Amino acid sequence: MTVRAERQGHVLHVTIDRPEARNALSLEMGRHLTEIWAGFRDDPALRVAVLTGAGDKSFCAGADLKEVGGYYASMTPIERRELGEYTPGLGGITRNLDTAKPVVAAIGGHCLAGGLELALACDIRIAADHATFGFPEVCRGIIPGAGGTQRLPRLVPEGIALEMLLTGDPIDAATALRIGLVNRVVPRDELADTAGELAARIAANAPLAVQAIRHAVRRGRHLPLEDALRLEQFYAEPVRASEDAREGVLAFVEKREPVFEGK
Repeated sequence: MTVRAERQGHVLHVTIDRPEARNALSLEMGRHLTEIWAGFRDDPALRVAVLTGAGDKSFCAGADLKEVGGYYASMTPIERRELGEYTPGLGGITRNLDTAKPVVAAIGGHCLAGGLELALACDIRIAADHATFGFPEVCRGIIPGAGGTQRLPRLVPEGIALEMLLTGDPIDAATALRIGLVNRVVPRDELADTAGELAARIAANAPLAVQAIRHAVRRGRHLPLEDALRLEQFYAEPVRASEDAREGVLAFVEKREPVFEGK
C-alpha cells in the first residue's frame, strides 16, 4: 500500500507514502485513504489524526494526473457530476466524508493542487519552513474541484485567495503563515515532533468536548451570530451532562490530571 496508518495511543498517524511521485494520489490510494478516514471516524479509541507525506520534498502534489485524468476523461459529464456529488473526494476528506474528529496536517515540502485541498480539509496545519503552497490548476485549463475554490477564501482574505487561484502562482511557508493558511512554521526536522505533540495535547482532552467544539466551529462560522449561539448551546448541553465533565471538575478539585473516557 502507498498509504500507511499507524496508531500511537489515541492518535492515528496517516502517511501518504509515494515520495518518488511527490506523494501524488492514485485512485487506489484515494480509496484506501477514504477507508482509513472512515475507520478513524468510527473508532472511539482514536481521538486525533495526523496526516503527512513521506520524505521532506512533498506533502502531496494532488492527484496522479496520468491515471486519474484518464479515468475522469473516460466518463460522461453526468457520471462525473454524480461522482462529485455523492462520493468522497480523492483524498477522502475533501468532500462527502467528515471524520467528526480533528485532523492535523504536517506539511513538509510541496503542497499543491489536490494536496493543498487535502490540507485545507484538515483542521490545523503545521508547515516545515521549506514548504510551498499553490493551486496550479488554472494553468492546466481546469479548476480546483475538491474544495479549493470554497475552503481557501474561507480561510484567507478573498483577494489573496483569488490571486492564488487565478494565477496558479505558489507561495512559501512564511507567506502562508502571514495570511493564516497555516498555524505555525517550524524547521523541517521539527515538523513530525511538533505535529505529534500538538495531536497528543488535543487527544489528552475530553473527546466529547473536543468533537463538540469542532462541530460548533465548523457548522456555526457562517451562521448569523444569534443562530450560531443557539447551535453552540445545542452542542454544549450534552457535554455538560457527560461523565467526562464530572471527571474534569472532580480532577480539578482533587488537584490531579483527569482521565477522560469519552462518555
